[in-house]
Amino acid sequence: MTNPFQTALRPDVRPRELWAWAMYDFANSGYTTVVITALFNAYFVAVVAGNAPWATFTWTAALSFSYLLIVLSAPLIGAYADLRAAKKKLLALSTAGCILFTALLYFAQPDTLWLAVVCVIASNFFFGSGENLIAAFLPEISKARAMGRVSGWGWSLGYIGGLVSLGLCLLYVTWAEAHGQTAGQFVPAAMLITAGIFALASIPTFLVLRERAVPCATVRLRDAWLEVWQTLRHLRQFADLRRFLLCSLFYQAGIQAVITLTAVYAHQAMNFTTQQTLMLVLVVNITAAVGAFLFGHFQDRIGHIRSIALTLAGWIATILLAWAAHEPTLFWVAANVAGLCLGASQSAGRALMGLLAPPSRTAEFFGLWGLAVKLASIAGPLTYGAATWLSNGDHRQALLITGSYFVIGLILLSGVNAARGRRAALRADRVQRLIP
Repeated sequence: MTNPFQTALRPDVRPRELWAWAMYDFANSGYTTVVITALFNAYFVAVVAGNAPWATFTWTAALSFSYLLIVLSAPLIGAYADLRAAKKKLLALSTAGCILFTALLYFAQPDTLWLAVVCVIASNFFFGSGENLIAAFLPEISKARAMGRVSGWGWSLGYIGGLVSLGLCLLYVTWAEAHGQTAGQFVPAAMLITAGIFALASIPTFLVLRERAVPCATVRLRDAWLEVWQTLRHLRQFADLRRFLLCSLFYQAGIQAVITLTAVYAHQAMNFTTQQTLMLVLVVNITAAVGAFLFGHFQDRIGHIRSIALTLAGWIATILLAWAAHEPTLFWVAANVAGLCLGASQSAGRALMGLLAPPSRTAEFFGLWGLAVKLASIAGPLTYGAATWLSNGDHRQALLITGSYFVIGLILLSGVNAARGRRAALRADRVQRLIP
């Protein structure tokens, strides 16, 4: 019987390295699940910002500023990581930063609004930088034809990690509410739980995962900037990669709006309690894990482009269902369709990027992908936040407006050819190796 790991991994990669790589997805998913999606965002709007008319906009503006910092730094960090073979070292730095500032959210209260804003900006910046760096290891451990599967394994384990963090926080919140504690007491404590799980679960990544890249003999900071400039100058050689980055910019804007504002929408538009919202996100994480795992195998068979197209159609259906929902049942259906699409689309997008990137410059090109995703993370939530402010808190209208990003992404995706893009990446890699 064929070992599935042997057919998916490169010859020098052992299964435990795959596990160590995927454990980072497990570790960092608690941050997005608890802080960005399920708990702290609604707490920030309702408690820290006191449900002010500008509260949702302030939350999205803080995240957007952090994403802008990532946009400005991601290509440079990626190019520098390639030149210095420093992906693992930079990943350790970004991990420590995210854990520290997540823990400092413990002090977020109505009279410490600006501290909360600074900690959200810093923690999300370090999280996003680490997300790009761990993704750049994918082509080093996976065979090209199995990137969908391997990426799916990582994403599915990541959602399990989100479940663990969220489940522990839910248990704590339930206990705290039963003992008469308020959100101002139990939400800050949940930030310490989230930071602690991130720290513990990321340890296998740094103990087991190998850095296979070879550093250049002499490296200056200017060399990294030159690498970025060269990539941007010659991006016309990668027509399919360029179009996919533009496609990602739009559909990821919709995804990031959903991730960032699910709890806010559930609380403001559907009148969900904190426990109901946490339970909703808990179940959605299960469907997201299933979606990432199943689609990881599915997309290798039908192709990355078709897989992403199917998930974008699912996202459009999700937005329409959520917009039409006035009772919890239909909203639960919409949320679980979103979960399936979330796991599948994120896994497929990372795998397609690994296919389109030149093998010797993966960190640099994943930096460009991170740039597109983070630009989307600015546009999507900020569009939603501005729409709610301008419409006097009409969250349904804001959701419908941000849903248009999925339609545009689907249109742009139709022009991407994965096979042609892979040939361009390999051709550019051969040329790069011939240059002394």
